[in-house]
Amino acid sequence: MYNEVGKYPVSVCLSPLSWPLFSKEDVVVIVTDIFRASTAICAGFENGVSAIIPVETIAESEQWKAKGYISAGERDGKTLDCADFGNSPFNFMAPELKGQVIVMNTTNGTKAIKMAAEESNSVLIGAFTNLSAVCNHAISQHKEIIILCAGWKDRFSMEDSLFAGAAVEHIIREGAGDYHTVCDSAIACAELWNNARHDLPAFIEKAAHRHRLRRLGLDDIIPYSLQNNITKVVPILRGDRLTTNYNK
Repeated sequence: MYNEVGKYPVSVCLSPLSWPLFSKEDVVVIVTDIFRASTAICAGFENGVSAIIPVETIAESEQWKAKGYISAGERDGKTLDCADFGNSPFNFMAPELKGQVIVMNTTNGTKAIKMAAEESNSVLIGAFTNLSAVCNHAISQHKEIIILCAGWKDRFSMEDSLFAGAAVEHIIREGAGDYHTVCDSAIACAELWNNARHDLPAFIEKAAHRHRLRRLGLDDIIPYSLQNNITKVVPILRGDRLTTNYNK
């Protein structure tokens, strides 16, 4: 996997806490939070949602709600008092949300999105459900790519790192020789992915967040979240909101 040949590097930031070590201007950043934000965002756009506004604080959610916006939000798996619903991908599939703008607040994912947007970067949202689409879009930008794992409260996350490994492998394989990696975290994630790929549901049983979701009664989303390439949507941050390149 280590390779010094290619115009553009691809790397993996394993936690928002490490982002200052990776942060650059004018790169492509793929933000991932598999359980549950990035999967829910992709599900929303697959369902025809018009836009999603990621916010970091509860006060921001309350302000947008006061303006009449639909609000989705959680902290530690519990729906915010100001939210209309939580952050399950299934919430974002409701037919009445088609064409709507949703304000979204999550424990980890929206924080990572806001961090990635601080520089003049192209910020994309990646999940297993849109793996090929988001990677191919990133490749098409002909720039350095950084995969930012939202993690769990600034800690390493197994599921996000598995996605990162799958993405690194795809980008290097499909990048027509333009991409390389000399990043140990990218190489480690790719190795982790290659160990898990043949039975991802079984491997994910080792993940702490999988068991956290079980205790909260929120693990119904896991089989859906581990499906590869069931949507072609690529959520893209434009200004203060996410939209998509793919018209349903």
